[in-house]
Amino acid sequence: MTGFYHPEWLIALVLLPCLYYYYEYQTKRKKQEAIVFSHIGFLKSALHGSTQSSRPRTLLLLILAAIGCIIIGLADPHIPLEQTKEGVSVVLVLDVSGSMQATDYQPTRLESSKRSAEILLKSLDPKDYAGIITFESGATSAAYLSPDKDRVIRKLQAIEPKEGATAIGDGLALGIDMAESMPNRKKVVILLSDGVNNAGVIHPEQAAGFAREKGIQVFTIGMGSDSPVVLGYDWFGNPQYATLDEAMLQQIAASTNGQYFKSVDDRTLSEIYSNLNKEIVREKEDTSIRDWFYIAALILISGEIFLRYGRRRIIQ
Repeated sequence: MTGFYHPEWLIALVLLPCLYYYYEYQTKRKKQEAIVFSHIGFLKSALHGSTQSSRPRTLLLLILAAIGCIIIGLADPHIPLEQTKEGVSVVLVLDVSGSMQATDYQPTRLESSKRSAEILLKSLDPKDYAGIITFESGATSAAYLSPDKDRVIRKLQAIEPKEGATAIGDGLALGIDMAESMPNRKKVVILLSDGVNNAGVIHPEQAAGFAREKGIQVFTIGMGSDSPVVLGYDWFGNPQYATLDEAMLQQIAASTNGQYFKSVDDRTLSEIYSNLNKEIVREKEDTSIRDWFYIAALILISGEIFLRYGRRRIIQ
């Protein structure tokens, strides 16, 4: 919010009109004295020399303006500017369960998701931090939060598929915990899954509640295909299909002020990750602009000195 961190200094601004009226009073008093005691030539100069009298007033206004800028600077004004000092902590939470080995994405769902996530990492701002959580039957850290995007990308490329189930709640909870490890920064979690939560100890709704309490925005990506994808067969020879719980991913995103995206192939997945950085709302923070007023005061004082002592100086 725009405001002053030391508003008590603004009281000193009342001195400016007082100084100006004091100048006007002294000028009128000297003119009256000139009428009484001076000869006719000086009287005409005092009463009709408007060109000469405007210069001292200009000098006075420059000095008063400089004093005003200094006072405002001492009051330490702040305005909200887009956050660039701290950046954003972005945590990628990736599903590496057995279903991510499906080949409807090339060469597999996991490799396609890694390739697309790399696009996002490369698009982040220099002061942003990035980290990676992977989950299957449980969750683990694949890359800790770091401003070194190249290092995080190398960790991303080294991720291998697992054969476990899908613990979405555990993955999201660990992603939130990682995001919280860096205080005083905006925090965003990007969750990708192609399945249904069927493992772990934390339910996705409970993890989403953690994110909501911490003010962490969660974007969710559902990975699937337009047609059913066979992952394997059970003991009786019945096909086992990949199942995506879109409703749950939509609920997580909606409850944390995030967004849900649906991917159906490599192209749409790449487009989602390419545009995600634009969806991250970078917070505005109160930034001090007192130096602007000090600079303005310096310029005004320099102008006053130039007019008074420069080539077209005023002869007192």
